[in-house]
Amino acid sequence: MKKKIIIMGAAGRDFHNFNVLYRNNKNVEVVAFTATQIPDIEGRVYPRALAGPNYPKGIPIHPEEDLLKLINKHDVDEVVFAYSDVPYEYVMDKAAYVMSCGARFSLEGGDPTMVKSKKPVISVCAVRTGCGKSQTTRRVAEILIAMGLKVVAIRHPMPYGDLAKQACQRFATLADLKKHKCTIEEMEEYEPHINRGVIVYAGVDYEMIMREAEKEADVILWDGGNNDMWFYKSDLYITVVDPHRPGHEINYYPGQNNLLMADVIVINKIDTAPSDGVTEVRRNIAYYNPEAIVIDGASPVGVEKPELIRGKKVLVVEDGPTTTHGEMAYGAGMMAAAKFGAAETVDPRPYTVGTITETFKKYPDIGPLLPAMGYSGKQVADLQKTIDKTRCDSVVIATPIDLRRVVNIKKPSTRVYYDLQEIGKPDMQNVLDEFVKKHKIKKGKGRK
Repeated sequence: MKKKIIIMGAAGRDFHNFNVLYRNNKNVEVVAFTATQIPDIEGRVYPRALAGPNYPKGIPIHPEEDLLKLINKHDVDEVVFAYSDVPYEYVMDKAAYVMSCGARFSLEGGDPTMVKSKKPVISVCAVRTGCGKSQTTRRVAEILIAMGLKVVAIRHPMPYGDLAKQACQRFATLADLKKHKCTIEEMEEYEPHINRGVIVYAGVDYEMIMREAEKEADVILWDGGNNDMWFYKSDLYITVVDPHRPGHEINYYPGQNNLLMADVIVINKIDTAPSDGVTEVRRNIAYYNPEAIVIDGASPVGVEKPELIRGKKVLVVEDGPTTTHGEMAYGAGMMAAAKFGAAETVDPRPYTVGTITETFKKYPDIGPLLPAMGYSGKQVADLQKTIDKTRCDSVVIATPIDLRRVVNIKKPSTRVYYDLQEIGKPDMQNVLDEFVKKHKIKKGKGRK
């Protein structure tokens, strides 16, 4: 008898685990995926082209609220939890419900899920969404490029469209973002790399993606997302922690895994975090991973036009995932509003429409800011309507991309900029000099 499995996910780790562990396993039948966190991904099918010959009809994707009914309907033996950025209490709550139905509850990660590469791999992950992982990844790429190395970034999955067409995607120009019909969330991650001359791969099948990336890289840079564990066996593990949320590094899944496994830990945002938060994070690093190299980092903010903030009533638009499931009540935009003397940060909740209203209901702890939700055309349209309706003097845009390219913002607006800035020694240059020396990496070595 085949073991019947359901995989709980959010269009990322769930698909990866299936591909590497179950796709060709004839002793297992994955009867369904369940989906949460990301809007509008349920109600679809993981297609036959990706699921393989053992699944001629593909695999249905159901909303997570149907999980218990699915366990009983299919007489499921095991439920695999496969998404991230959640507190331990949340994970065990799910486990209790699954086991109450008579099924086994499990987690998959570590070496069995990590694809091996023929090229040196550096992985950058975080303990929570919004720690500054993307800034750190960009800094690593910048240093390696300055050494004359060809860096190819592979980004954690965000496949929200046609999954079969998104199996392996390559982004070398901004035109590729339009070609692949990227969401705002995807553009926020890919565009900064592209603007720095780094080719980005992403998609669904991360074995296929790695084999393509290897053809044109001296170094592979795994750009992790949603504080998930890395998909690739890596030669250097870098984890970013956030002293604005002290204690989260040891209380969230799988963020603590990333803390424990890190070779290098970056304490970011030291310039704006409370001193007791920094102290607590240092204490936890010293206890849980005393062998790690610790780099202190800052994320100083700057703006295009400070005159659009000083003395004005401003609407702050922040990175969506950071302020929703990342649970940050504020981000770089709110810090810029305070730094540059805004008279008031306007609460957008009285003006929200449609899916943006639903976002605030789902995440009631969001502060007086507007999360840049853009997983679908409907969300982008509702975001624009909300900005249009909000009574403010100007808009402060703190998203990693220039939101004005996607949303027609009619009000005066200014962008916030922020990058990783190391404080003291050791710094990222020291770490990467040693890494390149240790692995004897040379420009163009083995590149086809």
